[in-house]
Amino acid sequence: MDMKWSLNELYTSFDSKKYQSDLKTFDEKMESFVHWAEENLKSFEEADKKISQYLNRLIELSSLSSKLMTYPRLISSVEAKNEMALKYLDKLQVKYSEITKSYVQFEKFIGSLDDLDRVINSSEFLKEHSFYLNNIKDHTQYLLSEKEEILISKMKNTGSKAWTKLQNILISTLLVDIEIDGELKQLPLPVIRNMAHNKDKDLRKKAYEAELKSYRKIAESSAAALNGIKGEVISIAGMRGYKSPLDETLSKSRMDEETLNAMLTAIKEYLPIFHKYYRKKGELLGYENGLPFYDIFAPVGKMSKSFTYKEAREYIVKNFKTFSDKLANFADNAFENRWIDAEPREGKRGGAFCSNIHPIKESRILANFNGSFSNVITLAHELGHGYHGLCIQEESILNSRYPMPIAETASIFCETIVMNAALSEADEEEQLSILESYIQDAGQVIVDIYSRFLFEKELFERRKEYSLSVNELNRIMIEAQKKAYGNGLDHNYLHPYMWVNKPHYYYGERNFYNFPYAFGLLFSKGLYLKYLNNKDKFVKEYDSFLRSTGKNNIVDIAKLMDIDVHSPDFFRGSLKLIEKDIEKFLELVENIK
Repeated sequence: MDMKWSLNELYTSFDSKKYQSDLKTFDEKMESFVHWAEENLKSFEEADKKISQYLNRLIELSSLSSKLMTYPRLISSVEAKNEMALKYLDKLQVKYSEITKSYVQFEKFIGSLDDLDRVINSSEFLKEHSFYLNNIKDHTQYLLSEKEEILISKMKNTGSKAWTKLQNILISTLLVDIEIDGELKQLPLPVIRNMAHNKDKDLRKKAYEAELKSYRKIAESSAAALNGIKGEVISIAGMRGYKSPLDETLSKSRMDEETLNAMLTAIKEYLPIFHKYYRKKGELLGYENGLPFYDIFAPVGKMSKSFTYKEAREYIVKNFKTFSDKLANFADNAFENRWIDAEPREGKRGGAFCSNIHPIKESRILANFNGSFSNVITLAHELGHGYHGLCIQEESILNSRYPMPIAETASIFCETIVMNAALSEADEEEQLSILESYIQDAGQVIVDIYSRFLFEKELFERRKEYSLSVNELNRIMIEAQKKAYGNGLDHNYLHPYMWVNKPHYYYGERNFYNFPYAFGLLFSKGLYLKYLNNKDKFVKEYDSFLRSTGKNNIVDIAKLMDIDVHSPDFFRGSLKLIEKDIEKFLELVENIK
């Protein structure tokens, strides 16, 4: 089976007639779009026609830019040094920034309309985009003047975006000094961090110590970048009228504070369950005072089963079929038509992702498949993202952008289907390995994410007054980890430099890039519980639910599945499922001793 994806459905090359023609068309449509907005958004006469025309132009422009930008992004993800891809990405980003003024003009136009509801109800096309338009109306209270918005957009290129680039360079070029088998080596940071999964206990500890030491080389520069980015965020959020950067993030995530607090209430209640897991894992590995940070990812149990790529396809499709033929057929089609790039090779980025390409109604999935069961789960996860894209592809591209907290719903749901199937077939040793790997991941998304949330919240509070030093940032991180991990970890071996390592802290336009992951896991678990309780009813409603995620806020999305996200009980139900897995893990440990 071919393990490389085909991008010919987008373009055959940058020099192709199609790509160059679309690039020229994009320039023409963008120029026309900017001119049209300048001429037509000065008065409210025939507002319904103007809004319809604007949306149609925006849909055309968004579809074109999506194709044009996705192509170089996908190429650069598998060919890191492809100069053409990097060049076109930069060119397109600069081009697209020229539309900022037109966006602001339209948003102010919508914000000043007194009878928006009447206008929306005047046509089916506008009704279809009612959420999109009302969302703009709701957010115009945070909109600054046209000149200010354009200035901020341009200044970010030399402000937060420049700091982000600096941090990316620092972390991606950092070499770690480590001695292995008596030989002193300098290795890239990702190689060192991957040693946390190694079977050799001494190597895991040595890698952890070398990693922490290496951060001292870039800590001062990273602190300057972090202070610069967060300072800008605080200033702009305040100018716009948000109560805080967290308030802004919640607003952009279509999530209210009541939902966040309900989730955090449940998470704090269940932290001791995770602490019990960490202590048991620590005992299993020979520790008495809790698990040291460097052994959080230590492998446990024996999962001897491996898969060829063909077997992985068959296994995923077979188990997806237990949910629905549509899901199974989608996955099979993705493999068959080379939507997946699964071959590890030089120049290809690590990890995995799914890119849903709305204009061509297809997806592309990047993975690094080595035959492990973990890789099979990763493929199932990314195919879940692709299935979400399938369900939403008949919507307008403006209604296809769902909020980040809901983005992991279909992916986690799909990996849960495959993981539960594997558990039902495995012996006790394999069950232990599968369960531990899953709980380990859940711990990262619940416990570690909670520590990151606490850290970022405290960072913003202090950054309002002054720039934080490296030592202070380290202390805040350690305190956050102690609160989240409790007695589960050995407090003598925590990770003070996690703020340097995680790129999420350095995204000027994506702050608190942490709690949405916890929400995604718990929301998906809650959905899976509903599926188990009434499979036929759930399957009938699931696709419609996914289709609606781009045109609703989170409270209303949840209501479609009879879920109240304002209630901590919903999140407790999801955490109870994880608790059952932890209890099963503890039982297996005792049985296998």
